[in-house]
Amino acid sequence: MVSEIIVDVGLNEKRVALLEDKELVEIFIERSDSERLVGNIYRGKVSSVLPGMQAAFIDIGYEKNAFLYVRDAVPQKEDFNEDEDDVYNEMKSYNIDEILRPGQEITVQVTKEPISTKGPRVTTHITLPGRQLVLLPNADYIGISRRIEDEDERFKLKKIAEKIKPENMGLIVRTVSEGKREEDFKNDINFLVKLWKKIKQKDHSGPVPRCIHKDVNVVYRTIRDIFTWNIDKFVINDRQEYNKVLEWVEMVSPALKLRVEYFSKNIDLFEHYQVDAMISKALAKKIWLKCGGYLIIEKTEALTVIDVNTGKYVGVNNLEDTVLRTNKEAAKEITKQLRLRDIGGIIIIDFIDMNESEHRAQIMNVLEDALKKDRTKTTVVDMTRLGLIEMTRKNVREGFASVVLQQCPYCDGKGKILSSESVARNIEKEIKKYFTQTIACAIEVEVHPSVAKVLLGKNDDNLSRIERTFNKRIIIKASDDVKHGEMSIKEVDPDNLLT
Repeated sequence: MVSEIIVDVGLNEKRVALLEDKELVEIFIERSDSERLVGNIYRGKVSSVLPGMQAAFIDIGYEKNAFLYVRDAVPQKEDFNEDEDDVYNEMKSYNIDEILRPGQEITVQVTKEPISTKGPRVTTHITLPGRQLVLLPNADYIGISRRIEDEDERFKLKKIAEKIKPENMGLIVRTVSEGKREEDFKNDINFLVKLWKKIKQKDHSGPVPRCIHKDVNVVYRTIRDIFTWNIDKFVINDRQEYNKVLEWVEMVSPALKLRVEYFSKNIDLFEHYQVDAMISKALAKKIWLKCGGYLIIEKTEALTVIDVNTGKYVGVNNLEDTVLRTNKEAAKEITKQLRLRDIGGIIIIDFIDMNESEHRAQIMNVLEDALKKDRTKTTVVDMTRLGLIEMTRKNVREGFASVVLQQCPYCDGKGKILSSESVARNIEKEIKKYFTQTIACAIEVEVHPSVAKVLLGKNDDNLSRIERTFNKRIIIKASDDVKHGEMSIKEVDPDNLLT
């Protein structure tokens, strides 16, 4: 598989696309007028404590107060393998009002972007990610990435981490560290310890609330978190940023410098790699599968629903084989769409009904295997008695669609607009109101062509009925410049009208 990172640096935004075999699998967009909060560290002040919710609101200087849950306010410990029920029972032993009080100053880090009407979510469990390691300044344990599955390798890395771990601090060994030796971690650990010392120096001096550490922008996060030996090429179209990227790569992984390319052609970078066309497909509600089936993805306030349909695919042997093949292909495509659209929260998948339990188990296995490529934590809960698969995916920020799309001002977020017939009926009411408020004998009504067609009717018979009703002359003018659902009425001189 060929993997490429394509970085488009524009005047007001930076876009990073991850391609696998020329297919878009992840897209990140960062604009200069909407700064990213996740990873930033703030010295904040407790605005209010809510014992009934076991949470507190923290003023970090953002327009909305940040939300701090009790679990994120108590001392940090290793919980990679903890049972959720055990965690819940343990949290019941803490009372948020015994930990925090209004007006108290506190250092927190943003873990979740503000979404819709909700403010950002924060934690006191500070993490400072490096290339190979993550430093946990307020913890004292060692964690190894779950993606490193070889037990011998995990044991080796844990021994190295124990040796280099700063006193009274914790470390998490990242996936990219697999196969590394002790000397490979020295630069990382030295940089992170120095960074934490600088943050601590800012901690107790200055106004509150204030930001005391900002995470790097999307280009350098990509280098730190994604640009590994699995990536064959890193292409960027800005000369100044290209030089900075080379400096960063020199620090974190010098051998990868040869894979960084400057795109100097006088054409659009995303157009050259056909990324824009793939972005348009990623915004579609219906996604076609190669076999002829298709997915429907519907996002609601509470959850995302994905429906699988056979579509044009009629199979070869029998119904069960047709359904199984469609569902298998759908499972793989769904995992791609989750990554690409960055869908988080609760996800319900309605696969085509399968009668055989063996086939249902196969689909679960295909889904779980495909999700291993996803860097965002995803949990497949189970298949319900109705055959629906329940999943949860960590929700860190608003999905990709929320970044590039805005709510339709004409349909009020419903995704649908009034039919031409309904609009025509409303216009008839407006015509009646106009005639009751004026002494006009003739008017011109300008509307969208689809509405004009309804108002005129066949052979203008509908218009004749409207004119008889009001005993006035009415001119219907179709115009593409008028939006569907809108209209304009003006009085005209009846003597100037053609008879």
